Amino acid sequence: MDKYVCARPVHPGEVLKDEIEYRGISQGKLAAQMGMSYKMLNHILNERRPITTQTAMLFEAALGVPADSLIRLQTDYNIQVASRDESFAERLANVRKVAAML
Repeated sequence: MDKYVCARPVHPGEVLKDEIEYRGISQGKLAAQMGMSYKMLNHILNERRPITTQTAMLFEAALGVPADSLIRLQTDYNIQVASRDESFAERLANVRKVAAML
């Protein structure tokens, strides 16, 4: 059975942004609580920066959202974005061709 893939990759920042809006927490207050700049937090929530292991752990501490779930979301997002990159797809095809000859 094929793994289900969303039509659009879901960045963990999207999920976190929905969560903090639902809870009524300001980005400035959350950034201060987590010890990170407002700009960095805003970039994560607006999908311009990836979640790292450390930031995932900070979100878990601040919001109770499991860090491993955020990392899995980020990994799935990265794979979906990479798989849609045509030049990378060509590179993968070439590597597979060479590997098949070994």
